[in-house]
This record gives sequence, C-alpha cells and structure tokens, in this order.
Amino acid sequence: MAKTKSAGQLTLLGRSEVKIPASPAEARLETFPNPAPRRNYRIHFETDDFTSVCPITGQPDFARIDIDYVPDRLCVESKSLKFYLASYRNERAFNEAVTNRILEDFLKACAPRQANVTAQFSARGGIALTVRADYPDAKIPNAGDEL
Repeated sequence: MAKTKSAGQLTLLGRSEVKIPASPAEARLETFPNPAPRRNYRIHFETDDFTSVCPITGQPDFARIDIDYVPDRLCVESKSLKFYLASYRNERAFNEAVTNRILEDFLKACAPRQANVTAQFSARGGIALTVRADYPDAKIPNAGDEL
C-alpha cells in the first residue's frame, strides 16, 4: 500500500503514461519527507470527483471526499492520492466501509499525528449521507450517556 520516496523518487508525479489502478488494493499512496516535521500544521485535500459502487444495487455512489491531516515524518503526494481515490470507481462497498478504508490506508501510508476523512455522499432515495472517520478516534457517547 504505502511507498515512501524522496521527492526525486516519486513514481507517479510528472508521468502522464501511468494508468489508474483497477482497485484500491492495487493503488499506492506515495509519500515524501515532511519539510517541517517539528511543526504541527494541517494539510487539506478535497475532491468532488469520487465514485464507488453500492454493493447491493450496483449503482454508482458519488461523493465529495475531504482529508485533513497533521503530518509527522511523511506527507502524502497528491497525484498518488488522486489515483488511489479514482481506483474506487469499481469498488463495491457500503459508504461507511469506503470512508473507514480510506482513513486506514492513509494511516498506513504516512502515520500522521492526526487525520480525518469526511465523505459526503450524494442523495439516493432522497437521503444524503455523510461519514466522518477520525484518528485518533473521537469519543462518541453511548445512548443514555450525559452530554
């Protein structure tokens, strides 16, 4: 999944002949060294061009994906992220599973200090769905807990 490269060794950046992977399992999130590892700063990625497939109906699910993270030693290269996200176009999975998998793969690739993935899926059947996965996990109160 993860490939750590120096900026001069990235395999996707600047290469137009590279094809989009057939699945997330084949995709590679490439990284490069954080240029300011002693500072906490936030990096934000966003795309409105995300598609996966409903595992029951086979219909496409369209989403806006936002990824925010505070890097530690590594940063994720944006073209590899674009190809990774595009690899979901044929992936059959529920929206909740997709969002959590993106976060898990992102964590494996760059081991950030903090990260969250927000996926805003377009309305189907009149209901839109937003899923947010956080690292470290946010405490979610149980039913009956005092807020």
